[in-house]
Parts: sequence; C-alpha cells; structure tokens
Amino acid sequence: MNASAELLKELRIDRKAPPPPPSRKGLWIALGIVLLLALAAAAWLVLGRERPLQVRTAPVVAMAGNSASASVLDATGYVVARRTATVSAQITGRVEEVMIEEGQRVEAGQVLARLDPINADAERNLAQSQLSSAQSQVDTVAAQLVQARNEAGRLEDLVQQRLISRTQYDQAVAARDSLKAQLLTAQRNVKVARDQLAISNIGKDFTVVRAPFAGVITAKAAQPGEIVSPLSAGGGFTRTGIGTIVDMDSLEIEVDVGESYIGRVQPKMPVEATLNAYPDWKIPAEVIAIIPAADRGKATVKVRIAILQKDVRIVPDMGVRVSFLEKAAPEQAEKPKGVRVPTAAIVERDGKPVAFVVGDDNTVQQRAIQPGITLSQERQVLSGLQPGETVVLEPPAALREGARVVEDKE
Repeated sequence: MNASAELLKELRIDRKAPPPPPSRKGLWIALGIVLLLALAAAAWLVLGRERPLQVRTAPVVAMAGNSASASVLDATGYVVARRTATVSAQITGRVEEVMIEEGQRVEAGQVLARLDPINADAERNLAQSQLSSAQSQVDTVAAQLVQARNEAGRLEDLVQQRLISRTQYDQAVAARDSLKAQLLTAQRNVKVARDQLAISNIGKDFTVVRAPFAGVITAKAAQPGEIVSPLSAGGGFTRTGIGTIVDMDSLEIEVDVGESYIGRVQPKMPVEATLNAYPDWKIPAEVIAIIPAADRGKATVKVRIAILQKDVRIVPDMGVRVSFLEKAAPEQAEKPKGVRVPTAAIVERDGKPVAFVVGDDNTVQQRAIQPGITLSQERQVLSGLQPGETVVLEPPAALREGARVVEDKE
C-alpha cells in the first residue's frame, strides 16, 4: 500500500515548478525566413521594375492651309548680294576724312570720304595760270593784227598811186597774214588751257569718294592718314578701298543642286527658305533662274532664288536651307488632311510604318499610321495620330508597347 502511494506521488505534477526554456533554433529559422523575404522584395524593386528610356519628343501638329505643297528637293546655300561694291578713290592719295561707319545706310552720290587735295589744288592752280597766260597771248596778237591790217590798208592805197614799191606792200600783207596765224594758234592754246583746267577740276573731284548706289556699309576699310590706291601700288600698307557697300534690296539665295536632281527645278518654282540663324522662320521665295553652267569638280548646277519677303534680319553670306515646292491640287489645298510630324518620328515595325505616342503616365503606345507627302523636314500623316499628341523622335529598337520613357532635356 505504501509502495502504491509513493508511486502516485511521483506521478503528480508540481504546479509551482518553472516552464522549460524555449528552443533558440526555431527563433533563428524564423529570422532567416523574414530576411530572405525582405531581400527578395528589394531585388524585385531594383531589378524587376524596368528603367525608363530617355527619348526626344515632338508634338503632333494639324496640317495648315499652306502646307499642302510637297517638297520635291532640299538643298543648302547662302544669301548673296547681286549689287555690292568696294568703294575706292580713283587716284592714289592720303585719306583726310572718313564719314562712314559699319551699318550706316547711305544714298547714291553721298560723300563717303575725302583725300588730301594738295596735289589736285596745285594742278588746278597751274592750269588756271596757263589759261590766263594763253588768254593774254590772244589779246596781244589780236592787237598786233589790228595794227598790221591798218598798215596793209594804207600801203595798198600808196602802191596804187605808185608812191611806194610793190615790195613794201607785199611785206605788210605777209606780216598781217602771219599775225592771223598766230592769233589762231593763241586761240587754240586758250582752248587747250581751258580743257586742262577742266581736267584738273576732275582730278580735284577724284579726291572725293561718293557712294555709287544706295545701300548699307558693311565694312570700313580705311582710316584718316592712311594711303589708298585703286591699284594697290604702295605695298602691304596701302589700302585699296574706303569701304564696302551692299544694296540690301538685291539680296537673293544661291544654292548648288546636284546634276542628278536639277531636272526637278524649274523657273518660277515656289521655294521655302529657312535661315540657319532663324530655324523657325519660313521665308517664301521663288526660283529666278538656273545658271546654264555646271561645276565639273562638284557635279552641281547653280540656282538663283529670289527672296519674296524682305527683312533686316536677312544679311549677306548667311547659311540657308531651301525646299523646292510643288503646288498641290486645288482641292487638296482647300482641305488639308491629317497631321504633320517630324520625319524622325516615323519608323517601321514588322514592315509597317508606326509611331510611338507618349501617354500621360509616360508610357508609350505603338500606333500604326498612314504616311502622306513629305513636307521638308516633316511628314504628313493621314491616319493614326491626332493633333496635340506627343510622339517619340528616332525611337530606339528596344522601345516597345507600354514601355516607360522620360524626355531627354539635352
């Protein structure tokens, strides 16, 4: 009985004893699982999300009424002046005064500069003195001729009365005729002296440099005190001109067109010109003439183009791009269809023309489009795009539907 009681006491649970400590192995396993899940989430955020591509964009613009003319040929050239001159004196001399500055507008005949007139003044004074001397000689011979005529008249009466010999009368007549010849020579000397004075006056006028036509001074080449010569005979320190004047009303465009494409250009053909300095300014122009001569080295033909819209921003030697236009049909010109986008926005995917449109969330949508005519650096799109949308320029090959993009600000 006692043995059974002892066994029952051993089986009784002691409620006051502390619980056994938890296992640390399970805790480390739980922490490891949490850490692996955090690393997986970070890896998905970094590697799983696609980085946006940097692209250039452009807006889609509705077709304007005057944009229905197709460009049949593009070329580059320069603005040139058909009427330009480097103004110089007609004689060699020292500059005394210069009355022009760059950018100044002058009228035809306006005085631009003056040379030192000391030599011209001396020559004019000499010619004036020679004229006075010749005139005095005429007066002297004329007085002598009057006396000789009177003498010959008296002797003629005496010889008829046989009061003097015939020889004396003949001598008087010879003296009279000799004075007549001397008077004629003296009169001719007066004319020569007068002409010499006129020439010296012209030489005096040569010291004044005037504008040959109205225009704008583009270069001032001489200063007071310098020597100028039209022949540049004075060496490297001698100027050949006073300045350069350009008639801005004579500005036009010259371009070189390849021989292979010159057949597309016709006189009176409409042209759209764009200056390199003002790329957003479209200048209306027109073909003047095709120069009937080719450049053998460059295989090009020069074409002259008239600028129909004059502006002070257009100056000589500016670079310009031109598009030779072909007038569209009247019904197309009245109702232009579609929109226009830069040519670089149109690419081919699976053999079909497409464009990538950027949405509000910076994701792109691939659109199938129907291209139309070429408009200089742009292209008409008849369907697939709407005005106001934004398209990607030069889409990279990796760009696909739904990709995220960011605009390249550079």
